[in-house]
Amino acid sequence: MTATLAPSPWPAPTPAASPCSPWRFARELHTPSGVVLLWVLRRNCSLSPRQLLRAVLAVSAAALAVALFFWWRGATLVLPFAGLEVLGLVGVVLLYGRHATDHETLTLSNGELQVAHQCGSRVDRTAFRAACVRVEPRAGDASLVELSGQGRRAHVGRYVLPHCRPALAQELRRALRGTGAAAAKESELELK
Repeated sequence: MTATLAPSPWPAPTPAASPCSPWRFARELHTPSGVVLLWVLRRNCSLSPRQLLRAVLAVSAAALAVALFFWWRGATLVLPFAGLEVLGLVGVVLLYGRHATDHETLTLSNGELQVAHQCGSRVDRTAFRAACVRVEPRAGDASLVELSGQGRRAHVGRYVLPHCRPALAQELRRALRGTGAAAAKESELELK
Protein backbone atom coordinates (compact mmCIF):
# COMPACT_ATOMS: atom_id res chain seq x y z
CA MET A 1 0.00 0.00 0.00
CA THR A 2 1.36 3.43 -0.89
CA ALA A 3 0.35 6.94 0.09
CA THR A 4 0.78 10.02 -2.03
CA LEU A 5 0.69 13.54 -0.64
CA ALA A 6 -0.69 16.16 -2.98
CA PRO A 7 0.16 19.82 -2.56
CA SER A 8 -2.52 21.87 -0.83
CA PRO A 9 -4.69 24.06 -3.09
CA TRP A 10 -4.69 26.72 -0.33
CA PRO A 11 -1.76 29.08 0.02
CA ALA A 12 0.26 28.70 3.19
CA PRO A 13 -0.60 31.42 5.74
CA THR A 14 2.05 34.00 6.40
CA PRO A 15 3.00 34.18 10.07
CA ALA A 16 2.87 38.00 10.16
CA ALA A 17 -0.69 38.27 8.85
CA SER A 18 -3.72 37.64 11.00
CA PRO A 19 -5.80 34.64 9.88
CA CYS A 20 -8.74 37.03 9.48
CA SER A 21 -6.86 39.88 7.75
CA PRO A 22 -8.33 39.30 4.26
CA TRP A 23 -11.86 39.22 5.70
CA ARG A 24 -14.12 42.22 5.86
CA PHE A 25 -16.95 42.08 8.29
CA ALA A 26 -18.81 45.18 7.08
CA ARG A 27 -21.09 45.59 4.10
CA GLU A 28 -21.31 49.00 2.50
CA LEU A 29 -24.80 50.10 1.52
CA HIS A 30 -25.46 53.18 -0.59
CA THR A 31 -28.67 54.95 0.40
CA PRO A 32 -30.11 58.36 -0.54
CA SER A 33 -28.98 59.70 2.86
CA GLY A 34 -25.39 58.53 2.31
CA VAL A 35 -23.19 55.50 2.82
CA VAL A 36 -24.18 53.07 5.57
CA LEU A 37 -21.77 50.50 6.99
CA LEU A 38 -23.51 47.37 8.29
CA TRP A 39 -21.99 44.59 10.36
CA VAL A 40 -24.17 41.50 10.89
CA LEU A 41 -22.49 39.01 13.20
CA ARG A 42 -24.42 35.77 13.54
CA ARG A 43 -24.04 32.16 14.57
CA ASN A 44 -22.72 29.68 12.07
CA CYS A 45 -25.59 27.18 11.83
CA SER A 46 -24.61 24.16 9.78
CA LEU A 47 -28.18 23.00 9.10
CA SER A 48 -31.01 24.97 7.56
CA PRO A 49 -34.38 24.71 9.33
CA ARG A 50 -35.67 22.36 6.60
CA GLN A 51 -32.63 20.06 6.94
CA LEU A 52 -33.01 20.05 10.72
CA LEU A 53 -36.70 19.12 10.42
CA ARG A 54 -35.84 16.26 8.06
CA ALA A 55 -33.16 14.96 10.43
CA VAL A 56 -35.50 15.07 13.44
CA LEU A 57 -38.25 13.31 11.49
CA ALA A 58 -35.85 10.59 10.33
CA VAL A 59 -34.49 9.92 13.84
CA SER A 60 -38.00 9.99 15.35
CA ALA A 61 -39.39 7.63 12.69
CA ALA A 62 -36.51 5.19 13.20
CA ALA A 63 -36.92 5.20 17.00
CA LEU A 64 -40.68 4.70 16.76
CA ALA A 65 -40.32 1.94 14.13
CA VAL A 66 -37.94 -0.01 16.38
CA ALA A 67 -40.23 0.56 19.37
CA LEU A 68 -43.30 -0.60 17.43
CA PHE A 69 -41.46 -3.73 16.33
CA PHE A 70 -40.55 -4.63 19.92
CA TRP A 71 -44.06 -3.70 21.16
CA TRP A 72 -45.50 -6.09 18.53
CA ARG A 73 -43.10 -8.80 19.77
CA GLY A 74 -44.39 -8.35 23.35
CA ALA A 75 -42.05 -5.78 24.96
CA THR A 76 -44.78 -3.28 25.83
CA LEU A 77 -42.62 -0.81 27.81
CA VAL A 78 -40.38 -0.02 24.85
CA LEU A 79 -43.01 2.17 23.14
CA PRO A 80 -43.55 4.63 26.06
CA PHE A 81 -39.79 5.08 26.47
CA ALA A 82 -39.38 5.66 22.74
CA GLY A 83 -42.13 8.29 23.00
CA LEU A 84 -40.18 10.01 25.82
CA GLU A 85 -37.06 9.88 23.66
CA VAL A 86 -38.85 11.60 20.76
CA LEU A 87 -40.33 14.24 23.11
CA GLY A 88 -36.86 14.95 24.52
CA LEU A 89 -35.44 15.26 21.02
CA VAL A 90 -38.19 17.69 20.00
CA GLY A 91 -37.57 19.75 23.17
CA VAL A 92 -33.85 20.05 22.45
CA VAL A 93 -34.51 21.02 18.84
CA LEU A 94 -36.98 23.72 19.94
CA LEU A 95 -34.40 25.10 22.38
CA TYR A 96 -31.79 25.09 19.61
CA GLY A 97 -34.21 26.79 17.22
CA ARG A 98 -34.92 29.57 19.72
CA HIS A 99 -31.28 30.65 19.67
CA ALA A 100 -30.27 29.64 16.13
CA THR A 101 -31.05 33.14 14.84
CA ASP A 102 -29.21 35.05 17.58
CA HIS A 103 -27.10 37.83 16.08
CA GLU A 104 -25.50 41.23 16.57
CA THR A 105 -26.06 44.09 14.15
CA LEU A 106 -23.90 47.21 14.08
CA THR A 107 -24.97 50.08 11.82
CA LEU A 108 -22.80 53.13 11.19
CA SER A 109 -24.56 55.98 9.41
CA ASN A 110 -24.80 59.75 9.69
CA GLY A 111 -22.27 59.90 12.53
CA GLU A 112 -24.14 57.40 14.69
CA LEU A 113 -23.27 53.81 15.60
CA GLN A 114 -26.26 51.67 16.51
CA VAL A 115 -25.68 48.28 18.17
CA ALA A 116 -28.45 45.67 18.43
CA HIS A 117 -28.01 42.25 20.05
CA GLN A 118 -30.79 39.69 19.60
CA CYS A 119 -30.77 36.73 21.98
CA GLY A 120 -33.88 34.59 21.65
CA SER A 121 -36.84 36.97 21.61
CA ARG A 122 -35.01 39.76 23.50
CA VAL A 123 -33.32 42.60 21.61
CA ASP A 124 -30.92 45.02 23.36
CA ARG A 125 -30.21 48.27 21.51
CA THR A 126 -27.56 50.90 22.19
CA ALA A 127 -26.72 54.01 20.16
CA PHE A 128 -23.48 56.00 20.21
CA ARG A 129 -22.21 59.12 18.49
CA ALA A 130 -19.51 57.75 16.21
CA ALA A 131 -16.97 60.41 17.17
CA CYS A 132 -17.19 59.42 20.87
CA VAL A 133 -16.94 55.63 20.64
CA ARG A 134 -13.97 53.78 22.11
CA VAL A 135 -13.23 50.26 20.86
CA GLU A 136 -11.23 48.09 23.26
CA PRO A 137 -11.07 44.59 24.72
CA ARG A 138 -13.76 43.89 27.30
CA ALA A 139 -12.55 44.33 30.88
CA GLY A 140 -12.25 40.96 32.60
CA ASP A 141 -12.91 39.01 29.41
CA ALA A 142 -10.43 39.97 26.71
CA SER A 143 -12.20 37.86 24.13
CA LEU A 144 -15.12 40.23 23.42
CA VAL A 145 -14.90 43.74 21.94
CA GLU A 146 -16.23 46.53 24.15
CA LEU A 147 -17.74 49.67 22.65
CA SER A 148 -18.03 52.53 25.12
CA GLY A 149 -18.89 56.18 25.06
CA GLN A 150 -21.33 58.71 26.52
CA GLY A 151 -21.69 56.58 29.67
CA ARG A 152 -22.91 53.53 27.73
CA ARG A 153 -21.29 50.20 26.96
CA ALA A 154 -21.97 47.40 24.52
CA HIS A 155 -20.11 44.12 24.07
CA VAL A 156 -19.90 42.65 20.58
CA GLY A 157 -18.17 39.73 18.89
CA ARG A 158 -19.99 36.83 20.57
CA TYR A 159 -20.57 35.14 17.21
CA VAL A 160 -17.11 35.81 15.74
CA LEU A 161 -14.27 33.32 16.15
CA PRO A 162 -12.02 34.42 19.03
CA HIS A 163 -8.95 34.79 16.84
CA CYS A 164 -10.92 37.05 14.44
CA ARG A 165 -12.15 39.48 17.11
CA PRO A 166 -9.02 41.70 16.97
CA ALA A 167 -9.58 42.08 13.20
CA LEU A 168 -13.20 43.06 13.88
CA ALA A 169 -12.06 45.63 16.47
CA GLN A 170 -9.50 47.05 14.05
CA GLU A 171 -12.11 47.33 11.29
CA LEU A 172 -14.52 49.09 13.66
CA ARG A 173 -11.78 51.52 14.73
CA ARG A 174 -10.94 52.34 11.11
CA ALA A 175 -14.60 52.89 10.21
CA LEU A 176 -15.19 55.09 13.25
CA ARG A 177 -12.01 57.06 12.58
CA GLY A 178 -13.16 57.64 8.99
CA THR A 179 -16.52 58.89 10.25
CA GLY A 180 -14.82 61.18 12.75
CA ALA A 181 -12.61 62.64 10.01
CA ALA A 182 -15.65 63.19 7.78
CA ALA A 183 -17.51 64.90 10.64
CA ALA A 184 -14.50 67.16 11.32
CA LYS A 185 -14.37 68.17 7.63
CA GLU A 186 -18.10 68.93 7.67
CA SER A 187 -17.76 71.12 10.78
CA GLU A 188 -14.81 72.97 9.17
CA LEU A 189 -16.91 73.65 6.07
CA GLU A 190 -19.79 74.92 8.23
CA LEU A 191 -17.46 77.33 10.06
CA LYS A 192 -16.15 78.83 6.79
